[in-house]
Amino acid sequence: MGNPTIGFQLAKKLATNDKIDSITILQDKNCNLDSEPFRSYASDIPDTNVIFAELGDESMGTEEVQKILGGDDAKFEYIYDNFSKGPEGMSKALCDIAKGWDCVKLYTYVSSAGMYQPSETTEFPMAEGSTPIKESAGQAKMDKYIAEECSLPLVSFRPQYIYGEKSNKHDYIDWFFDRLSAGLPLLIPSPGTQKVSLTNSEDVASLLVAPLDNEEAAIEQRYFNCGTDKLLTYDEVAFLCAEAAGISKDDVKIEHYSGEKFGKVKFPFRLTDFYVSPDMAKEKLGYKGSSKSLADDITWYYENYKARDKSSLDLSKDQEVLAEL
Repeated sequence: MGNPTIGFQLAKKLATNDKIDSITILQDKNCNLDSEPFRSYASDIPDTNVIFAELGDESMGTEEVQKILGGDDAKFEYIYDNFSKGPEGMSKALCDIAKGWDCVKLYTYVSSAGMYQPSETTEFPMAEGSTPIKESAGQAKMDKYIAEECSLPLVSFRPQYIYGEKSNKHDYIDWFFDRLSAGLPLLIPSPGTQKVSLTNSEDVASLLVAPLDNEEAAIEQRYFNCGTDKLLTYDEVAFLCAEAAGISKDDVKIEHYSGEKFGKVKFPFRLTDFYVSPDMAKEKLGYKGSSKSLADDITWYYENYKARDKSSLDLSKDQEVLAEL
């Protein structure tokens, strides 16, 4: 099941893997086929079967989902789920069906590093097992349902802050360009030295396909962080974006504010450090690490940004806080 932020690049990677004979994408039917990445499916990942369905329909049962997939004979050895937010509706039905197939070799689930609950004593980067997770989170419940209730060979990845070409997720970096383009100060929570990992979706896809070549190790470890170790501070992201927009570093207006007093003010990241380590994936799966970096990608990102519609942009909250500062 596909979230297009990752799904498009993932399908491209799977198409080149020797273990994958064919690819079927279960795509939400409400997507805009005239936008990316959907309009590039046919050209960039040919011979892929795309099935459109209402993925968010919570009334979906096993019989209906099996029919959508192609009938009683439709079975899959490798399942990638980067849509589900919890075990209900189609998400639950797919697991229940897969349990009965008796052919599933890997059930790879794209969870979220947002489940981590760091404390004041947490050491960064956060590693698997060293930081508590929010057990009530939908993704945590999904992990448990796949592995324990359905006894499927789960491999679960925890990504954070993804960007990429032909992606429909732009909030993180657009936040900086929106304000730079409007000539407004960048409201960044103090002190601005907090670190963040912004990961290209191609690197995420490379990590997601790594279990195919290390199935036993992947299933044994089960949980993997998913992110780059090429870290940036919040202020460094601001300066990178400014450079791409042709604004000198001296002319970048940054207002560091009290997160304790004002909250996030629509800031796209946490108020504090919040980043993970991909070291486990490197050790167990042979993952080579990120080949991309925001510093290298920011120029094409800015060109794509300029082409997007900004008519609904609302910066009024920024103005309220700036007035108080």
